[in-house]
Amino acid sequence: QVQLVESGGGLVQPGGSLRLSCAASGSILSIYAMGWYRQAPGKQRELVAAIRSGGSTNYADSVKGRFTISRDNAKNTVYLQMNSLKPEDTAVYYCNADMTIVVVTTGKTQSADYWGQGTQVTVSS
Repeated sequence: QVQLVESGGGLVQPGGSLRLSCAASGSILSIYAMGWYRQAPGKQRELVAAIRSGGSTNYADSVKGRFTISRDNAKNTVYLQMNSLKPEDTAVYYCNADMTIVVVTTGKTQSADYWGQGTQVTVSS
């Protein structure tokens, strides 16, 4: 079974920085793309940043210039460096991955989207 585990969330003051990590584990053959989504109470879930296997990236307009997404292929891990944090960045952040895995019971491969459990980021003075 595959897992996506987020870490690095917490409480930070406005203007501060935080680094989120998402590690994928299991019978993974390839990770084609990974991304970060967030959802705040009373708001729609939105894509924050994404990175594809070719290295191309996408960012929400609200975080451009402040957030940076990166990856470590050897560790199957994606990072989100968040600088100049604002109260409106407060949300639960979810890791998403488009992966090809091996189903252990059959030995067959399959591709699908997988989601982490989420990590809380709170920006407050």
